[in-house]
Amino acid sequence: QVQLVESGGGLVQAGGSLRLSCAASGSIFSINAMAWYRQSPGKQRELVASITILGSTNYVDSVKGRFPISRDNAKNMVSLQMNSLKPEDSAVYYCAVDLWGGGMDVWGKATLVTVSS
Repeated sequence: QVQLVESGGGLVQAGGSLRLSCAASGSIFSINAMAWYRQSPGKQRELVASITILGSTNYVDSVKGRFPISRDNAKNMVSLQMNSLKPEDSAVYYCAVDLWGGGMDVWGKATLVTVSS
């Protein structure tokens, strides 16, 4: 089994920065893609950013240019650098991985990000 552990959430003022990290452990042969999702009260969970094993990235429009995603394949880690944070970025953030190319199949327990105005 594969487990994900997120870290780095917290409270920050608008305009500030936070860095989220996620480490995968367990029986890992390879990880096709790693991603961050978020969900705020009353809204559906949305994909924030994803990165493939080859480094191709995808972002939701609202974070483009502010939240670069990166991964360390040797360490099975993915990070999300969140800059110029806005109150609307406040949410529970989930790390997820796609092991075999069939969609996200392992999820972390999430970390809370709160951005105050």
